[in-house]
Amino acid sequence: MITFASDNYASASDKIMQSVAEANKGHAPAYGADPYTTRATELIQQALGGDYPLWFVGTGTSANTLSLKAILKSYESVICADSAHIITHETGAPHHIVGAKFLTFPVIDGKVTPEQIIKAYESEAVWSIHATKPKVVSITQTTEFGTVYGLDELEAIRQCCNDLDLYLHIDGCRIYNAAASLNCSLADMAQYADVLSLGGTKAGLMFGEAVIFINRDLAPGFEYLQKQGLQLFSKMRYLSAQFIALFEDDHGLQMARHTNKLAKRLASALAQIEGCVIETPVESNMIFVEFPTHIVEQLQAHTHFYCMPGSTSARLVMSHDVTEAHVDAFINECHSLIS
Repeated sequence: MITFASDNYASASDKIMQSVAEANKGHAPAYGADPYTTRATELIQQALGGDYPLWFVGTGTSANTLSLKAILKSYESVICADSAHIITHETGAPHHIVGAKFLTFPVIDGKVTPEQIIKAYESEAVWSIHATKPKVVSITQTTEFGTVYGLDELEAIRQCCNDLDLYLHIDGCRIYNAAASLNCSLADMAQYADVLSLGGTKAGLMFGEAVIFINRDLAPGFEYLQKQGLQLFSKMRYLSAQFIALFEDDHGLQMARHTNKLAKRLASALAQIEGCVIETPVESNMIFVEFPTHIVEQLQAHTHFYCMPGSTSARLVMSHDVTEAHVDAFINECHSLIS
């Protein structure tokens, strides 16, 4: 079965599985003291352009939640879009575990702007000790709407954070797609963050993410949060070995280029079909499209995808194991249902 529902549906890449098999030989030190974790750490640090402290965790929710937990005091708050994953799809884990207030606002195409940050900051800070103290801006790259912050936009947000004495957290669940879209390196984007949640699961791993402190001053003590937060794997080599394959020979970026290309191919074809409306700029591996009501159910039966609740607005996600043939078959099905 191939779907356009989510890159979470996808298989793990063959190279990832081979790397895990290679790690599955004999004994190795536990809790991340193994050579596979050391190698994965080195590869990620090389890609990001610095010997940044980093830790591997199991899920995106844990990466985001523990990142924020590490850099926030109880009376501080987070500025983010109301569509941010940490607000909409993490079952309140950041609220529950971090205990912070989240200052949210609606955004266009998923992107937070410096002007919105300033407004959210001033609206809270005006009350001084009678309100929370804004301390972190959290953005998602690639955004929840498939759009990508350009380097100039990231620089502007970073400057805004500097002016307001705020940390910047980047949820990089699909950061490889952003790098492929911008034709830049991961280091080009990571330099603007204080802490980065580096994606893995959506990028072709079985499971696994990383928490990386670009601002090294924020890292001390995270090893305790990792354990307390239930994310210290005893057999860490199986998690970190996946990142070796992801970063060797730019495998993660190659898969991202492939999925971005497929999204462009599909969006271009759908835009030519009567009644299909592309709703947001297609800059990554995700497409948001409004389909004619009468074809949605049959299209989903052909290749499963999600519609936004209560609408015929669909999200189509390209994964590393989707091919041009899968895309073209879906396009042909759409044509046949419209005609």
